[in-house]
Amino acid sequence: MRKSIGPKKIKTAVFISGKGSNLKNLIKFAKNKRYPFSVDLIFSNTKKAKGLRYSKIYKIKKKVICYDKKIKTDKKILKILTQKKIKLICLAGFMKILSKNFIKKFQGEIINIHPSLLPKYKGLNTHIRAIKNKEKFAGCTVHYVTSKLDSGKIILQKRVKISKKDNHFSLAKKVLKIEHLIYPAAIKKILN
Repeated sequence: MRKSIGPKKIKTAVFISGKGSNLKNLIKFAKNKRYPFSVDLIFSNTKKAKGLRYSKIYKIKKKVICYDKKIKTDKKILKILTQKKIKLICLAGFMKILSKNFIKKFQGEIINIHPSLLPKYKGLNTHIRAIKNKEKFAGCTVHYVTSKLDSGKIILQKRVKISKKDNHFSLAKKVLKIEHLIYPAAIKKILN
């Protein structure tokens, strides 16, 4: 990946499916001179994603593409990313699995934030599983995206203590707080 020199920022697309709290946080950090990326595109697989409202608030282009025909969808998205000169994709609560072909063809980096201490608890319901297994710690991981679910090389990880009083809702809140710290830090780490 091309290093960022001076004020030139790496054009980034954030892929979301939900509320977009990590998206909002990344937009905030991208506005800071010390962070080498800009959020240039918000992409969602559903028009119901609440996070799409940030495109209006922050005047960032948004695209919603339904994932019914994978090959056609891949081509469409890759074309948009190429036109916008996107070099980094940040998955932030994106609930679709990118195809092997898409990952291979995208000429940049794709990273994801996952709400567990990978390699533990890949996939969904991470907090419920961590509590059920009486884990002492939970946390989150920023990792490179490969064609294997939640298996790419780890960029950054941070943990939080699970208290006896925690349920999966309170644990999710705790983990989200640290997600907001480590996602921008991980981007800075890979781009600097």
